[in-house]
Amino acid sequence: MATPDFIRTIRASAGQQLLWLPGISAVVFDDEGRVLLGQRADNHKWTVITGIPDPGEQPAACAVREVYEETGIRCVPERVVLVRSSREVTYPNGDQCQFMDITLRCRAVGGEARVNDDESVQVGWYDVDALPQMDEGQLFRIKQALADEPTWFEPMSSD
Repeated sequence: MATPDFIRTIRASAGQQLLWLPGISAVVFDDEGRVLLGQRADNHKWTVITGIPDPGEQPAACAVREVYEETGIRCVPERVVLVRSSREVTYPNGDQCQFMDITLRCRAVGGEARVNDDESVQVGWYDVDALPQMDEGQLFRIKQALADEPTWFEPMSSD
């Protein structure tokens, strides 16, 4: 996965310690109700399209940029469906991150789905009842994007 330049700069002084970063997930649907997925090059897992916003970049603009960069699809963000802190992730090189994920439901408006950069090995449209093997967090994003509910967030503990 391509690491943004601003994170490389932070890593030069912070080393591999845990970084708290923004993350954007885009659940993109076409006119047939299919969802756009990519199979990641780093771990070969199927996911919705994700990325890290550049400093000052708005979440919706990041979703549009990441979807196009990774898949060749043009999209329009429709609404925020999920805001959630991820679990800590340690990458193969030892870098540690945790993301505040904002998931957006998006509508495809053009382009042809294809592997458009080195972050994915496969990209395609999938019927929501015939998805490839995916982890629960990815499936939850899709479920929330399909639901006609307000934005989901983790309930506060009663402590």
